[in-house]
Amino acid sequence: METPLNRGEKNAMEARARALAAWRGVDCRETEGAWKIMAKATSDLVPKVLSSLNVEQRVAESQIVKVWNQVIDPTIAAHAQPAGLTRGTLFVNVDSNVWLSEILRYRRTEILERIRHVVGATMVQKISFRVGG
Repeated sequence: METPLNRGEKNAMEARARALAAWRGVDCRETEGAWKIMAKATSDLVPKVLSSLNVEQRVAESQIVKVWNQVIDPTIAAHAQPAGLTRGTLFVNVDSNVWLSEILRYRRTEILERIRHVVGATMVQKISFRVGG
């Protein structure tokens, strides 16, 4: 049911619309109405935007760098640093062939187990070491 207050608000809105149309030189009420129909709530858009930006992946990568420096032996961490995470494979850059050989022969399994223990086996399934940086 329409009350006098509602009628007053409608009249004020119509007066505003007419004043804007006169000032603009064109009546945009239909276009503005169409935009209101197409408008979406921010709460509906944010999850889609975050998933398209791959924010979770980037957070996981930054977490691995932090975890690496806490969990891995400081001597190894001085010569090997994570470079990226792609489809469950952690890529690690090692500064020399000597350290690459040392890590691959004696430390590879230990490093993988420590990283998996902290970040989870689903996030890091394999580890790949390479010389370079």
